Amino acid sequence: MTSTPTSAAAWRRLNLGWYFERRWLRLAILCICGVVARFPALYGQPIWDDDYLVNSNPFIKSPLLILETFRHPLFLDSFSSHYRPIQNISYCIDYFFWKGDPLGYHLSNLFWHVGSGVLLYFLVHRLLANLAARPTSAEITTKDCFQKSVLSAAAFFIALLWAVHPVHSAAVDYISGRADSLACFFACGSWLLYLYGRNVVRPLWRLIFYSGAGLSALLALASRESGCTWLMVFVLHLFVFERGIKVRGRLIVFAACLAILGAYVGLRHLPATQSSVSISGGSAAPVRVVLMLRALGDYGRLLLWPSNLHMERSVEAPEANLGNEGWRHAIGNEYLSILGVVFGAVLLIGALRKGRARPIRALGATWFIAAFLPTSNIIELNANVAEHWLYLPSIGFLIFAAGCAMEFRQIGRRFAVAFACIAVVGLSLRSVVRSGDWINSETFYRHSLAAGAAKPRMALNLGLILIAKGDYNKAEPLLRRVVAIYPDYPIALNGLAHSLFRAGKLDEANHFFQLAKDAADKSREDYPRTWVAVLNVAHMHYREHDLPGALALIQDAQAQYPNTWELISFESEVLRQLRGPAAALPSVEAFARDNWWHCGAAIAKGKLYSELGRYEDAENAFRHASRLDLGAVEALNLITLLNLRQDHLDLAVASQRRAISRQPDQPRQYLMLSNILEKMGRHGEAEVALAQVYRLQTLAKSETTEVAAN
Repeated sequence: MTSTPTSAAAWRRLNLGWYFERRWLRLAILCICGVVARFPALYGQPIWDDDYLVNSNPFIKSPLLILETFRHPLFLDSFSSHYRPIQNISYCIDYFFWKGDPLGYHLSNLFWHVGSGVLLYFLVHRLLANLAARPTSAEITTKDCFQKSVLSAAAFFIALLWAVHPVHSAAVDYISGRADSLACFFACGSWLLYLYGRNVVRPLWRLIFYSGAGLSALLALASRESGCTWLMVFVLHLFVFERGIKVRGRLIVFAACLAILGAYVGLRHLPATQSSVSISGGSAAPVRVVLMLRALGDYGRLLLWPSNLHMERSVEAPEANLGNEGWRHAIGNEYLSILGVVFGAVLLIGALRKGRARPIRALGATWFIAAFLPTSNIIELNANVAEHWLYLPSIGFLIFAAGCAMEFRQIGRRFAVAFACIAVVGLSLRSVVRSGDWINSETFYRHSLAAGAAKPRMALNLGLILIAKGDYNKAEPLLRRVVAIYPDYPIALNGLAHSLFRAGKLDEANHFFQLAKDAADKSREDYPRTWVAVLNVAHMHYREHDLPGALALIQDAQAQYPNTWELISFESEVLRQLRGPAAALPSVEAFARDNWWHCGAAIAKGKLYSELGRYEDAENAFRHASRLDLGAVEALNLITLLNLRQDHLDLAVASQRRAISRQPDQPRQYLMLSNILEKMGRHGEAEVALAQVYRLQTLAKSETTEVAAN
């Protein structure tokens, strides 16, 4: 009896390597590992800049404001010149679906990061294949490092290691760090569309692909300033590494890149001129070179051994190296300089060393250096190092490492694959631990300070959190240390004053509030939001029923800080109490007219109209405000009360039902509806609404009890 021979395909299916080569499996592994490595951060609360960008940011609350985002910088009341409208639009999409739930924003961050990893896999595969292209007469043996399977595996591990690397935590776990992922996603997409378009025969489809590539490149630029670096890397590849394209074609593509860059520059001129602050007086060239080497050493260390990760990194030596600790810190920075020299030498030697994979190593080294230079301290920025600045350079480093591994013989490449698998596991575990730092603000600031965060903002923000928790005994000494080190820092003085005020030390609190105001007057060109100190002093006069004194302070501040809503709002409230709503209305009307997108100004204007008996104007203002924030109900509630005042009960019911549709889990909304229905004699419907109130209250109590028990 003879047996039927098993086909070669069947034998291949018994080999795990055959499954590993399946593209769908690689994409699944890439997505799963990318999500698992960042999973703890999914339940993190808004931290630091998140409080503004996803909570207070007026431009994300309604799709009506999408075009308006292009006319403003990312931060309205800041010296920062960040222009990132696409980042704001992405938050607008999140707000539409998730409102204030941080989970939705973290899920979006994961989507953009993992999606970037997937596109990076396809892009790197195409780039490596292009570098490996040789004349058809060349013989390809089974040991050739340019086999398709080897190139595909290299691209996969580059994308996988990049996706799980913990150095990208600040770009993924931090909601405000999303700009890096957005720029990477659209830049990779643009590059891929260009490559696919080159292979399309039909002119119409080629035009569609090229147009999509140009639009995607513009979106990358409008997502983050690093989009310019992506464009530079693309141009370098086009002229140095690209094969199979004539000089005329290269020049046409380069001209298209210049046109895209010109369009981006035009967009950046849409916002009104914003105040800016000089980072420093300017460091000497030798100092910048030393900082560049230290930064290179720090980045090389983080890429190879990411043990000490935190925000607010610095490679500057202390200005006053007093004591042994200061000297140890300075010596540690000099070790970074040596490490930077070694790291740079490895890249240079690897790029020049002969070998079959030399083009890949050269591409990786060129990519890393080109992406590193803009943030290398050659020009002064608001920091000298930052982990999230490695988001783009790390791709070049991984390409370089893959090019080195591809020089090995077949057995050496197998060991390299095994090492890469171990690295994926280790980096993923480190990312899981690092993601836990972002669970809440207090944990984030404590871990950052323990890890060596360099700037006073960490200690200041931790102190403000302790104040909010009522832990004044811990907040006060922390803030006193910050003030002792930075006596002219108005925000620190203001924070200490708040701590003393909450602790009942009123005389000392008044003293520090006044110091904060004086410091703000002197340093308002060096620090943003220094008007807070003036506003706090005015509030003190207001609490002491000194309305004329409070008004005089605010009106003086208006000259120094024009078009600041917090000052205008407080001034209008004081004027309303002193002279009536008619006196308070002009300044609010002027601000609302100049800033039609400001929901708070529209509501304030509507309230003043209502007090003046201008009900139609008040309702129009409230309706406008309700369209500016699709998740808020204050404007709709005010419309309800306005209709009740005019005895328009049917209209009141309609507006209140709209409020319920926005906040279906808030008992107060159903209670208001129940009261209106009772006035209308619709007792059955009122009881149904009241039952919802009791149900939601019972559910809230049970959840509170469960949390307390745990």
